Amino acid sequence: MSGLLDLLSSPMGQQLISGAASQTGQSTDQTGSVLSMALPVLMGAMKKNAATPEGAQGLMNALSSKHDGSILDNLGGLFNGGVDESVMNDGAGILGHVLGGKQAQVESALSAKSGMDAGSVSSILKMAAPILLGFLGKQTQQQNISDSNGIGNLLGSLMGGNQEQSLIESFLDSDGDGSILDDVASMALGGKKGGIGGLLGGLFGK
Repeated sequence: MSGLLDLLSSPMGQQLISGAASQTGQSTDQTGSVLSMALPVLMGAMKKNAATPEGAQGLMNALSSKHDGSILDNLGGLFNGGVDESVMNDGAGILGHVLGGKQAQVESALSAKSGMDAGSVSSILKMAAPILLGFLGKQTQQQNISDSNGIGNLLGSLMGGNQEQSLIESFLDSDGDGSILDDVASMALGGKKGGIGGLLGGLFGK
C-alpha cells in the first residue's frame, strides 16, 4: 500500500467511506471526497508534530500501544449498529492533539469545499482519525519502524512529493486571519466541485 489513494481505494478505505456515510447520513461520494481531502491534512499534521523528538516519540508510543492496528481487524463490526462512543471520543482526542487550534478552521474549510455541513465533517474526521492511526500502526509493524526518522519517512512516503507536503504544512501553519487560510485551502483542497483537484490531484489523480 504505497499511499493514501491506495488506502481509500482498498477494501478498508471503502469500508471507512461507506461506514462514515451511513453514520452521518451523507452520500458515499461526498463522504469519499471529504476523506480524500482530510486524510492528507491529518497526515501532514502528524508529520509536522513528529518533526520534534517529543512529538515523534509520542506518536510512536501511541502506535505501539493503543493504535497498533487492531481496529482495522473488524471495521464491519465497528460501523455495524453505530460507531461506539469511545471510538468517537478517541478520534476527538487525536484531532485535538494533531490539529490543535486549527481544528475548527480545517473542518470549516473541508465543509466549504465539499458542501457538507461542518457537523458531519467533524464526525467523519473523528471516525477517520483512529482508523488512520491504526493504519500507521500496522505499517510501522510491517516495516519494523522504531525511531523518529522512520516514522517521519513513513508519513512522508504516504503523503507524496515535497510540493504536496509543503502546501499541506502551509495550510496548517496559516495565521488564522481567514484570508490566507482561504487561499491555501483553495490550493490544498481546491479543484473541481466534488472532486479533489489542485494539490490533491497529485496525490489522488489517476
